Amino acid sequence: MPINFHMFFVAALIPLFVGFIYYNPKVFGGSWMKINGFTEQTLREKGNPAVIFGLCYLLACMLSLMLSFIVIHQTGAVASAMGAAGNISPEAVADLNTFLAKYGETHRTFGHGVLHGFMTAVLLALPIIATNALFERRGGKYIFIHWGYWAVTLTLMGGVLCATLDYGMLS
Repeated sequence: MPINFHMFFVAALIPLFVGFIYYNPKVFGGSWMKINGFTEQTLREKGNPAVIFGLCYLLACMLSLMLSFIVIHQTGAVASAMGAAGNISPEAVADLNTFLAKYGETHRTFGHGVLHGFMTAVLLALPIIATNALFERRGGKYIFIHWGYWAVTLTLMGGVLCATLDYGMLS
């Protein structure tokens, strides 16, 4: 677990902020509402905004945690050293600290996180969204509106997580 684990919660705010702008009726929200048969009135009348945004934030926290494993390569080394019970031997700790001292900052930039965040959007989010859309008989516009949101969101989250999470040395 990183020293500054609060960054998972900060990065989880990104989907909410991006969604606020992206799904605004003056950006892509109007097209999104039209494709789904929504009106501003039906969106206001249906659903509890506190529950919707609360659950979205909880899901974004889960996404933030998982995305950190994708954008930060050093987490793989730590996971590889753990035993079946999640324990790390003193020898493994010494080896990992040597490894982290030498390579701990390698590929730990905003730009590198952006690259992997975008790759996650292309190789993970797009196939999931497109598969669901195909079975729902939705068109390309629907797919690309939703994928565009996730491309921006995952790209920014990846950059923030990669540049800010600090795992420090193991003890």
